[in-house]
Amino acid sequence: MSAPAMRERFYDQVGRLLDDDPRVALVLAVIGASAVDPAVARRHPARLIDVGIREQTMVGVAGGLALTGMRPIVHTYAPFLVERAYEQVKLDLGHQDVGAVLVSTGASYDASSAGRTHQAPADVALISALPGWTVHVPGHADELAAVLTAAAGSDDRVYVRMSSQSNDRAYATDGRLHLVRDGGGPLVVAVGPMLDPVLAATTGLGVRVASTSTPHPFDAPGLRALTAAPSDGSAAPAEVVVVEPYLEGTSAAAVAAALADRPSRVLHVGVRRDVEVRRYGTPKDHAAAHGLDPTGLRQRITGWLR
Repeated sequence: MSAPAMRERFYDQVGRLLDDDPRVALVLAVIGASAVDPAVARRHPARLIDVGIREQTMVGVAGGLALTGMRPIVHTYAPFLVERAYEQVKLDLGHQDVGAVLVSTGASYDASSAGRTHQAPADVALISALPGWTVHVPGHADELAAVLTAAAGSDDRVYVRMSSQSNDRAYATDGRLHLVRDGGGPLVVAVGPMLDPVLAATTGLGVRVASTSTPHPFDAPGLRALTAAPSDGSAAPAEVVVVEPYLEGTSAAAVAAALADRPSRVLHVGVRRDVEVRRYGTPKDHAAAHGLDPTGLRQRITGWLR
């Protein structure tokens, strides 16, 4: 039996959290309201709040709940959660110095058939621009369940970015970079669901592949360890490719800071900044258009290796 999709797993897991923790409240703006188990909704009518199509209010309500000691989980499509309600995320959560768990669906071009209104490839860059946030980009439904449960048990500001794209298996969710394949040579870092496409793209290439499901804060010590200078004292530059499923170069500042005291050569690969892909089609079509399918990734990486 195949593993459930992340979104399906989210609705199941949030029901468990509502049952287990009286601090947890789920705040929605219509989207997702019909997906929650009706029995869960009947058991917790005061902690399952649907504000209607009012995303800014949704985040404001979450801020108010957090001020009373509750642990709000806020969920809708990424552009409505991050872009439309950005001021409320900044002020009603960040400026009030309270936490919440924001859980988005529709990563980058997952909702390709819905058009640009449902696409937000800059979401991680926007959240990362605010102080005090942790960003998780799980690559598997089991990773989603792990980071969601951990986030619900804290009071931190946490953004969880779900995707319809998934790896074949789950990996660690401890916030660190983990080496997945050691082929020698430059390091290719894959974020979340980009790992399987990166592994396919780099088959037979002399590179090492590492992954993380937590791109912010970026695991700088892990990156430095995986790109450590040779023991013979030679000044070989650190060579790194970062492949992210959102706006290209989102982690550029963090990677540059991690490698600031040594020569480095870095390629960032992600959703293109120079063009809006104005087509419908499938997420697979959009991945190809952005060069994020295995064929496109191999072309970018081999071109950079030459």
